[in-house]
Amino acid sequence: MLEEVERWLIDRSWSVADRPPHALLAAKRASGQTVSVVLPALDEEATVGDIVAVIRHDLMLQVPLVDEVVVIDSGSTDGTAAAAAAAGATVVHRDAILPRIPAVPGKGEVLWRSLLVTRGDIVCFVDADLRDFSSDFVTGIVGPLLTEPDVQLVKAMYDRPLGAAAGQGGRVTELMARPLLNMHWPQLAGFVQPLGGEYAARRSLLEQLPFPVGYGVELGMLVDALHLAGLDALAQVDVGVRKHRHQDGRALGRMAAAIYRTAQLRLARGHLIRPALTQFERSDEGFEPRTYSVDTEERPPMREIAEYQARRVA
Repeated sequence: MLEEVERWLIDRSWSVADRPPHALLAAKRASGQTVSVVLPALDEEATVGDIVAVIRHDLMLQVPLVDEVVVIDSGSTDGTAAAAAAAGATVVHRDAILPRIPAVPGKGEVLWRSLLVTRGDIVCFVDADLRDFSSDFVTGIVGPLLTEPDVQLVKAMYDRPLGAAAGQGGRVTELMARPLLNMHWPQLAGFVQPLGGEYAARRSLLEQLPFPVGYGVELGMLVDALHLAGLDALAQVDVGVRKHRHQDGRALGRMAAAIYRTAQLRLARGHLIRPALTQFERSDEGFEPRTYSVDTEERPPMREIAEYQARRVA
């Protein structure tokens, strides 16, 4: 590991216990900063309401640290929107945001559009499939942004059990993202959960970043933030244990392909590889190929969008 990264691990890796909520509230009031929490959601009726309820109770009613909770519904066919609204979130459908640019499927697409319908100086992203959710996930990653002026992006780190097996989650991280980062961006080798969906950043940084529309958004954001702001502007906070719905191997393969594609674009922009992944499924006739397209599109930095510029002026 680079000496620079070893130093970073000491200086920029914290625990959620380092910054109690009331201390964060005092820092928030002193700085005048506002905080938005965004949950991208697709068919998460079973969990999204509980997450919203915990955030509202702990961080809006008991300790008013969060100013708004916004759920971006990316086309759910279940009761996701109703569950989120009933729990007190503002719910916005992906397709209602910036309608002049047709939406495409993908997590990054939703996160990018969320910048147009939130107001916070700090934007905190939380996945909507978390179980046994704790508001520590929010206070942990928002904390350094309220107390450390030089920090611009904070990732959550945590244990990721796979069923009853401790530490066996995060398979795409270990098999794809971590090797890529260690080989090509060794300054980012200290991140425990580089692909984790829980992170917070200053709006002033997010609006300068391109957003890969799919699963590559977390890796792309880390790499681009490193180049734009430098390693010392990035940090991570231990928030405990993350429990969520796990995807099957084929879905993880498609995720890995999108992440590799995102990395490849940043290594050699303009040198294109085949943006498709073929997987195999057994049928009565044997193994049959199934080919899936890999997310290749990226959205430009939000500050380049006319509607966003107009909102800032207003």
